[in-house]
Amino acid sequence: MNRIVAKYPALQSTDYILQWIGQFISNAGTQMQVVAINWQLYEMTHSPYVLALIGATRILPVILFSLIGGTLVDAHNRKKILYVTQASQALVAAAQGILTVTGTANPTNLLILNGILIAIYSLDGPARSAFLPSLVAREHYGNAVSLNIIGYNISTVTGPAIAGFVIAYLGVGAVYIIDAFSYLVLFFALLGMKAHGRIEGERQPASLTAIAEGLRFVRSKTLIWSTMLLDFFSTLFAEATILLPVFAKDILRIGPEYLGFLYAAPFVGATLMGFVAASAGKAMHTGKILLLSIVGYAVGTILFGVSTNYFLSVFALVIVGAGDGMSSVIRNIIRQMTTPDYIRGRMTAINQIFYTGGPRLGEVEAGLLAGFVGAPLTVVIGGIGTLIVVAVMGTTVPLLRRYKEQ
Repeated sequence: MNRIVAKYPALQSTDYILQWIGQFISNAGTQMQVVAINWQLYEMTHSPYVLALIGATRILPVILFSLIGGTLVDAHNRKKILYVTQASQALVAAAQGILTVTGTANPTNLLILNGILIAIYSLDGPARSAFLPSLVAREHYGNAVSLNIIGYNISTVTGPAIAGFVIAYLGVGAVYIIDAFSYLVLFFALLGMKAHGRIEGERQPASLTAIAEGLRFVRSKTLIWSTMLLDFFSTLFAEATILLPVFAKDILRIGPEYLGFLYAAPFVGATLMGFVAASAGKAMHTGKILLLSIVGYAVGTILFGVSTNYFLSVFALVIVGAGDGMSSVIRNIIRQMTTPDYIRGRMTAINQIFYTGGPRLGEVEAGLLAGFVGAPLTVVIGGIGTLIVVAVMGTTVPLLRRYKEQ
């Protein structure tokens, strides 16, 4: 045990361990809910357009409410906010379960509840990110981020896998009930934490002025806005996940039993790279490695686009995930370590819009472009576009290249 703690020093903090366990279970429940609502609404309507509506409920509340959520996180005790968000999300998930079990669920009420769930997340996400630095020593923050990403990726793979079995044997309603309890796990984990959640430094009441201050802060910090742009444009250009069914059926000629491995491959790569980043420590947390990681992400995307071999395609997606995993660690460290605590919630909220908007818009872009030039060329163009973005940012923002975690 001592060897593990020495290798992963964030585990010295009991608060962090409680957070990790609670967040892991909570995210696994969330991923189960995603599978459940996709399945249930498609079963109800047999229309692919309803899936687009689900996508809209996942992005619009983030765009509309993230900035408000960020100002609230910087104006109030973050631990208390997390109590409210976890309890609220549990109630919404329970409502979805009750409607389903009683036979009163319909596309309208399920979509509305899903939108409410994401609107709450617009407050919950910034609160979680802003609360994390208070759980570990500053020198262990990079290790904490790496371990969080490992937990996120594992839960993102295991959650949907469990959901499939639950739907098959217990029904869709059971998934929502399990999701509700998963939020309560993090709620009770918070009860066991010693961290108080109060804001260090100046605290400003939630207002339009506070939102404007957050926007000015991000604009004034080159390292922050440049990593947000890297995140946004790389996922905008190289988001190929939406096209995986096309590749599986028309190019790789595989059945649905092998499609799951294509979806899982990026998370495997990200998890492996998370362990590397957590073990290597500050030596890996540099601007040059950030840029090289995104180059790897782009090269993996191009390789996947030109591949007609299933195993090569899986390998390419592992590279995609590894590049994204490493860059995620470094981007998070840069943003949190260069942001004062009093404005951390607003910075995270602004980033949340970029982080969420890039992949979702990338899915739209990939779908439309694939209709004109085909899926393989679409993915290759996306990878090349990402390489261009890295070259431009690396050349025009020398501060990013020179960054090293202190």
